Amino acid sequence: MKNVAIFPELVTGREDDFAARTWRIHQGSTLRGEASCNLTERILEVPFGHDSRSRVVRAHELMHARVSPHGLSWETLFADVSPRALECAEEYRVNSLLDRLGFDVALLRDGSEKSGGRRLAEAGEWDQAVCFLLAVLGTGSERDYLAGIRAGNPAWLPGLRAVRKRAVALMSRYATASIGATHRDDMGVPMGYAQTTVVLARLLTQSMVARVPEDPEALRQFRRSLEPGGRRPPTGRFAELCFAEQGEMRRRPRASGVRHSRASTTGTVMRFPGRLLTDEQQRAFGRTAHHHGGIVIIDQSGSMDIDECDLEALMRRAPDALVVGYSHRPGDRGVTANAWVLAQRGKVAASCPSGNVGNGVDGPMLRWAVSQRTRGEPIVWVTDGQVTDSHDHPDEDLTGECAHLVSRHRIRLVRQLPDAAGALAGGQSLSPRQQGSFGRVGRKLLEIKGI
Repeated sequence: MKNVAIFPELVTGREDDFAARTWRIHQGSTLRGEASCNLTERILEVPFGHDSRSRVVRAHELMHARVSPHGLSWETLFADVSPRALECAEEYRVNSLLDRLGFDVALLRDGSEKSGGRRLAEAGEWDQAVCFLLAVLGTGSERDYLAGIRAGNPAWLPGLRAVRKRAVALMSRYATASIGATHRDDMGVPMGYAQTTVVLARLLTQSMVARVPEDPEALRQFRRSLEPGGRRPPTGRFAELCFAEQGEMRRRPRASGVRHSRASTTGTVMRFPGRLLTDEQQRAFGRTAHHHGGIVIIDQSGSMDIDECDLEALMRRAPDALVVGYSHRPGDRGVTANAWVLAQRGKVAASCPSGNVGNGVDGPMLRWAVSQRTRGEPIVWVTDGQVTDSHDHPDEDLTGECAHLVSRHRIRLVRQLPDAAGALAGGQSLSPRQQGSFGRVGRKLLEIKGI
């Protein structure tokens, strides 16, 4: 059998300064993962066979050589996009171009798609299932892949079909020349890649972390999230906590500290007469102590601004307090900080961040505060009691998680920063009715107490 002559050097027409250089050709196969196009090192791995499937696989890799981007600052341009989503969305673009040029993309299958789809569904790997759908969309693999999903978890099919419908609709908007365009936009990204692959990859990225839409209302919400300007779908989980780098800190004058009355066996004023009957040690007298520490965590979501005067007033009364603000940008993948130290044991930040619109990290923030507590010092949470997931959707399970943390670790709730100093001092504990006024968290607290 004669060898196949392959010359990627003859693939011309790119308009993105892809310099002509010699390519190295390695023998691959028609099996998934055994053919590739490395634009950086100019290595093409393709099957050498004369059969129809080998020719289509070679055409697929050569199309990558013709239209796929190179030399981009990936971490800068696409930091908020999943690399896997970009990879699979680009596979769909390349296969769409091949189909429009008359290649039989139904031959792009190797028989592993059905078993692969079933394994993903049975393992609960929704994120990978969503991505791989784009990699096989429009090819001979698609039908087998969805059959595998149906065998593993049929409840996933409506959500995957919604993604499929949106991807097909987006690609159909553009002419073939536009999809394959390689001239760069203002950001240096090839136009065809920017208007199809990147747009689809962003939709995949938000869909990968979404809660699987398994009921009619969730499915409607998921479909709306795929439309232009649609709100991101619920995820049902918090984002990871990401602290900002420590900025300039300045010392503040110390006052006498927060006054706190403690029960004692001796003293000049009998503040707790009831303890004469209930306390074995009869600690009925009050002894005033000055508390200087504590932890204050501040929900800075929405339009809440931190008044520097309020922060300085808190630090005068509790100069050794640790004060931290938090707010998550919905959909962020760890690029943007969602927590920052406003005051740390005697020092105050020179500036106060204004927040990132959403909550998103309420639970991780509370757990972090508990881990920082020393010698049973008080923790105060400045909040309205509204807890949201990483896409800023309210969630009952996440709210319950925060309510249990509040109850278990006796975290004190206040609505405004000026009230934090009084909460650090203890004061009167909130009545059930007062706790219940703190939004969803308050209602969960009442459920925990059986009220």
